[in-house]
Amino acid sequence: MNSLVAFLRRVLNLCRKELKVILKDPAGRMVLFAPVLVQSLIFGYAATLDLRQAPYALLDQDHGEAATALVARIESSGAFQRAATLRNESDIPPIVNAGDVLFVVHIPPRFESRLSNGEDTPVQLVLDARNSVSAGTAAGYLGTIVSRFNADWRKEHGGGEVPLTVDVRSWYNPNLETRWFMMTAMIANLSMLQTLMLTALSVAREREQGTFDQLLVTPCTPTEIMIGKSVPSIIVGLAQASLVVLITSLWFRIPPAGSLVTLYTALLVFTLAAVGIGLAISALAVSMQQAMLYTFVLMMPLVLLSGMTTPIANMPVVMQWFTMIDPARYGIHMVHRVYLEGVGLQAVLADILPLLAIAAVTLPTAAWLFRHRLT
Repeated sequence: MNSLVAFLRRVLNLCRKELKVILKDPAGRMVLFAPVLVQSLIFGYAATLDLRQAPYALLDQDHGEAATALVARIESSGAFQRAATLRNESDIPPIVNAGDVLFVVHIPPRFESRLSNGEDTPVQLVLDARNSVSAGTAAGYLGTIVSRFNADWRKEHGGGEVPLTVDVRSWYNPNLETRWFMMTAMIANLSMLQTLMLTALSVAREREQGTFDQLLVTPCTPTEIMIGKSVPSIIVGLAQASLVVLITSLWFRIPPAGSLVTLYTALLVFTLAAVGIGLAISALAVSMQQAMLYTFVLMMPLVLLSGMTTPIANMPVVMQWFTMIDPARYGIHMVHRVYLEGVGLQAVLADILPLLAIAAVTLPTAAWLFRHRLT
């Protein structure tokens, strides 16, 4: 019992000392939390695939009631804004080449009469595919608008049998906003970035400042030193995740559907796996510059393989295998399921167990590297 109390006292002293080192400098405190705030706002507003007031040009060669009604539907959607009205087909290439519009809607002559007679009635869409993602999204939006307009027109004007329509209802993200996906993913990604950085710099900072030898002559064992270095990083990582949660829920009005207890339990396991990687980096690096370099080199593959920017199912099979050792993959999936779907802890066990397996490998590896560097 006395040995356990002594062990806990030494670990708590190390944790207190590490937190003081991290938080004592006002500039250091700003570096910990200001980037999280800025990056959350940037990703929330800028990293979006949704169309908002995308510029387009209209070439209407019919000017009938049907054409006017179709254009009204396009512009009332809120996704598009007319930037130019063209007179003839020769005006299309210059405005698309100049990049002034994302696409051109060309309504041909006899549009209304063809539609009323049940004939094939094409509407040409000329896309600027240099921005392929936005162009594809715009084509999907326009396709949905035209299909609904076609069905409604035939139903109201008796222009033949009404085609089969699809009533789409989106669960977990009713308005299909990219922001809902990106901001919840950032809860995991930003906490992982800071946890990795802090743990990677912890031992390297001691070596560079010349205090590492003083730490070794204390009664603390290497295991206690590792725990003392890990716990403060986990606390700071969870605090930063909390800041992103607050921004997501209060500023961007994305309501959490699940329990916060489940969410933080999942984040705790996730940060534990990230700590093991950070400690391994810290044991290998001989300076803070090396630790930062190793961290940034590792972060890019971790983010790209996490599924945040590219669906994992679209990756080559070999890359999909590599994602299985990426803690960010499981962390983002857990946060999405808890925050957006509202699932319980049992539903995310499939993500928690791989994270525990990663931690079971990285933490002993970091301990071995730590002891190896001591000898």
